[in-house]
Amino acid sequence: KKPQTLPKMLSKSEVKKLFKVTTNLKHRVALQLCYGMGLRVSEVVNPKVLDIDSKRMMVHVRGAKGKKDRYVPLPKSILPELRQYYKEFRPKDFLFEGQYGNAYAKSSLQQVFRFAMQKANIKKQIGIHGLRHSYATHLLESGADMRFIQELLGHNSIKTTQVYTKVTSKSKAKIISPLDQL
Repeated sequence: KKPQTLPKMLSKSEVKKLFKVTTNLKHRVALQLCYGMGLRVSEVVNPKVLDIDSKRMMVHVRGAKGKKDRYVPLPKSILPELRQYYKEFRPKDFLFEGQYGNAYAKSSLQQVFRFAMQKANIKKQIGIHGLRHSYATHLLESGADMRFIQELLGHNSIKTTQVYTKVTSKSKAKIISPLDQL
């Protein structure tokens, strides 16, 4: 039988710390988009400048896992930094461009994440995908509906999304042990 492992995630304070130590604007914005919209690493490096709709505050995620497109809300808090990034780097096609104008490499962003984890002195064994898990868990803890989380993450099945109920502390905190009721 295949082991069912729980998603690895960071606390809100650890995520905040991670962004604080990332001084490079391009890297910080990429990590913030990854967490702030619950994107997979490929979905962070693939958007084009035209996919960002700042008037509607939406990002068009194209050809994600399973060749599916979806719209994800753009966090209001990131807009000023995103605009600053755009003015400074002037990307032509892809939002995050690599050295030669093509999409930024997934491995480069994964390396940025690992370096930020070391710099923030966070010892957890977790990859950049942990930011997506953290996004989903934090949404669930703040009372977001499971069905909306499923849609935002682009999951086909609600069962895939339900794994986050196993790591959220909010629902477990409400449970009182029979020992405490004696």
